[in-house]
Amino acid sequence: MLAAGMAACGSFPLSPVSEQGRSVRQPASGYRVVQPGDTLYSIAWESGRDHQDVARWNRIPPPYVIKPGQRLQLFPPSGAQPAPRPAPLPPPRPTIQKKPLPAKPVPATPAPRVPAAAARRLSWMWPAQGALLERFSANGPNKGIDIGGKTGQPILAAEAGQVVYQGSGLRGYGQLIIIKHDDDFLSAYAHCDKIYVKEGNVIKRGQKIADMGSSGTDRARLHFEVRYRGAPVDPLDYLPKK
Repeated sequence: MLAAGMAACGSFPLSPVSEQGRSVRQPASGYRVVQPGDTLYSIAWESGRDHQDVARWNRIPPPYVIKPGQRLQLFPPSGAQPAPRPAPLPPPRPTIQKKPLPAKPVPATPAPRVPAAAARRLSWMWPAQGALLERFSANGPNKGIDIGGKTGQPILAAEAGQVVYQGSGLRGYGQLIIIKHDDDFLSAYAHCDKIYVKEGNVIKRGQKIADMGSSGTDRARLHFEVRYRGAPVDPLDYLPKK
C-alpha cells in the first residue's frame, strides 16, 4: 500500500513524545512562510490543498523536505495574477419601492467524488471508542467527526500508513497527528494527550498512536478527519457501521 521506502523507517517509541507549546499562526491566503515544526503535509492540510499540488507548485521533490523561512506558494502559478475588476457601476436611478424577493438559498458545496477503486484500497477501523459528539459538515466548521471519551483512552490508527506530521502548530487542533495512507488519503487525530509516535514512523492498522485528551478543546475527545487529495470527506462513509 505504501511506498517501499517507508519500510525503512525506524521503530516505534514506547514513551510519550513531549510537545513544545502551540502556534497561533493564521493561515495565509496565497502563500505561507515555513515555521519550525511545519511539514509540507501540515501546511497543505491547514490550507485545504493537496500536498502533491503544493509540492508541484513549489518544485519540491519527494520526500518533500522544507525549511523554516521558506516561502511556499499555495496556489497554481497560473492563478497568481488577480482577476481584473469590473468598472464601477453608475449610481442606480430612483425606482418604485417593491416587495423584495426572497433570497435564493446558497447551494451546498458538493463533497469530492472518490472513485470506488480508490475507496476500496483501504480498510478503515474506528480510531476510538465512544459516543459520536459531532458529525461531518461539508458547509460547516466541522470537517470530520468528534468522538467523546476519557482522558488517557487509547487512540488507534484507523489504517496503516506513515506519520507525516506530529505537533501542535495547526490552530484549533491541539496536539495533532497526521497519517498518510497512500497518495490520495490522509487522516488526522486531534486533541491528543500523550503521543507515542513521531514523524516518519510507519504505523500499522489498529496501532495505539496516542491517548485521548483535551488539548485545544473543552473536554476529552478525538477529532478525526479523513481527506482525499486535500479535500475533507465524511469519515462515516468509510468507517464500519455501528
